[in-house]
Amino acid sequence: MKEFLGLLLLFFVFACASDVQPKPKGYLRLEYPKAEYLTFEELSDFSFEYNSNAQIKVRSQITPRLVYPEMKATLYLNYVSIENNLDSLLNDAYKLPYKHVSKAESIPEKVFINDQSRVYGTLFSVVGNAASQHQFFLTDSTHHFLVGSLYFYARPNFDSIYPATVYLQKDIVRLMETLNWK
Repeated sequence: MKEFLGLLLLFFVFACASDVQPKPKGYLRLEYPKAEYLTFEELSDFSFEYNSNAQIKVRSQITPRLVYPEMKATLYLNYVSIENNLDSLLNDAYKLPYKHVSKAESIPEKVFINDQSRVYGTLFSVVGNAASQHQFFLTDSTHHFLVGSLYFYARPNFDSIYPATVYLQKDIVRLMETLNWK
């Protein structure tokens, strides 16, 4: 028995002789509630479905905001009537995500077409430490044009905001799919 205890003591003495290393930085694991969607019809030009976890703030009929206080994020929307300026609006909508190109690793685009509701657009996902992670535009090509940009009120560290970005991208896609012009 003494031999076993002596051997065990030697094992612990030599096994614990490694160098002490600092722990790497870690981030919290974030989980968000399942989204439940409500219809927003208070604007005169369009309606859409939004996540009930968001608060809608309407300054005017053309600039509503969806605020996500738990995530410190806001989806800014801006509506414009088309008056023979569709080319200029599209040009501006394509330029906006590429203002983040210096911080972006890539900017994939997803084209959206809903012929039945006459809603067409593109979703830009900015991958990297950019200020805005998602931007989009929607139009009917004749009367209506809507631009949206998602911003977080935190230092843009893509790894740490990635879970929130994925969650909010689903909300943006839902908004795009359910948008109806009036």
